[in-house]
Amino acid sequence: MTIKDLQPALVFSIFDEITQVPRPSKKEGKIRQYLLDFAAKHNLSVKTDAVGNVVMSRPATPGHEDAPTVILQAHMDMVCESNDKNFDFENSPIKTVVDGEWLRADGTTLGADNGIGMAAALAALIDDSFVHGPLEALFTVDEETGLTGANNLGEDMITGTMLLNLDSEDDAEIFVGCAGGVDTTCTFSYNRSFAPKDFLYFKINIEKGQGGHSGGDIHLGRANANKLLARFLFDLSQKHEVSLAEIDGGNLRNAIPRAAHAIIGVHTSRKETVRTMLNHFIADVENEYKGLEPTLEISMESVDTPDFAIDETTSLNIIRALYSAPHGVISMSRDLEGLVETSTNLAAVKMIPDNKILVTTSQRSSVESRKWDIAYQVEALFKLAGAEVTHGDGYPGWQPNLESPIMAIARDAYKELYGVTPAIKAIHAGLECGLFLEKYPHLDMVSFGPTLQGVHSPSERMHIPAVEKFWGQIKRTLEKVAELKK
Repeated sequence: MTIKDLQPALVFSIFDEITQVPRPSKKEGKIRQYLLDFAAKHNLSVKTDAVGNVVMSRPATPGHEDAPTVILQAHMDMVCESNDKNFDFENSPIKTVVDGEWLRADGTTLGADNGIGMAAALAALIDDSFVHGPLEALFTVDEETGLTGANNLGEDMITGTMLLNLDSEDDAEIFVGCAGGVDTTCTFSYNRSFAPKDFLYFKINIEKGQGGHSGGDIHLGRANANKLLARFLFDLSQKHEVSLAEIDGGNLRNAIPRAAHAIIGVHTSRKETVRTMLNHFIADVENEYKGLEPTLEISMESVDTPDFAIDETTSLNIIRALYSAPHGVISMSRDLEGLVETSTNLAAVKMIPDNKILVTTSQRSSVESRKWDIAYQVEALFKLAGAEVTHGDGYPGWQPNLESPIMAIARDAYKELYGVTPAIKAIHAGLECGLFLEKYPHLDMVSFGPTLQGVHSPSERMHIPAVEKFWGQIKRTLEKVAELKK
């Protein structure tokens, strides 16, 4: 069985087309052209703004012109993570695999976040099998790495009063709020020093962690490869002189780091000591993450003496800062049981030009003051270690409205179809809804979607039966709105 055999056929056929179009964050040109071509093919009105957002519109079913206009919203870009370091996300299609009741990709992220939302919105624009009022479909750019599209949505791009955000990941759940977030970047400047010739050099590899979404999966306690690497390096540096030549880990601010590595040197007399320490470390990690990290691998290999090393002071500062930097859940909500309130992700460590090392972190909270509190804690720590620290503009949270009309309509639609009342929740992950409210404060919004697991990692998969329920909920929600008057 292939994706072409799946139901609902219209949604999966469009999703299949989307998987063939490269769409990394900040490089959405090809998927934007696909959308423009789709609009032309189906005679849909379309417009774009300065940053590349796309809006399509479809008139109401005759007799329902006076119903409120509903906006179907999804983002174009996807997180690009692969088990194959040479996979070319800018030019290669995603290879999908039907695995029982699940759809996954062959060694990469699937891009169902948020490709399935795009597919469902496009399907709604061309499906004549249900009644609806006026429809708009908003497709934003760069949600995953900067919320650029939502932050810079052009004036008068949308006219609707109700918005269905199609970017959630759990069947039978409707989201009415989300966390706000801010990125904190810390830059170390180092001097190059000669790599000692009487040292042996090794590459420490941590790889194949579960990773996952730094909002939706942060409560699961999965390993952060950057933290594990720093932990071993700290222990080693406390007992032996260490020469640090290279350090790298993680990629995206909103993904829990799955892999990290460092090239280190120790005196020739300490060779076996290092191997013994690493073996003990591996045993500890395996015990601590039993059942959580079944594929995690930690290894060491000998390498040639590097051309240079990072100066000793900066090396120790980086190791100590990374080891002591907070990561994970900081606090839980007292308003909604089981909801993470505040968290931080030690996302990436990169050596960049001009003898600098860039550390990227991401903070989230449903309480604005606590979002900044944890961001400032990160700032204080890295400043003590000698780094220059800056914060991004951040994005606001979305305050839950339990009296929302569209929430009640979407809830009742699901219950009518499937006999289950969906849970009403807030999500710790960031959604674009808070930014839409800043420009369009009249919007009444909810977010829902099919069940996705392992998003932002090559383990990402989508539950096929949940897609059919997702599609049914969209159509029934739009039918119920069509019965209303503006």
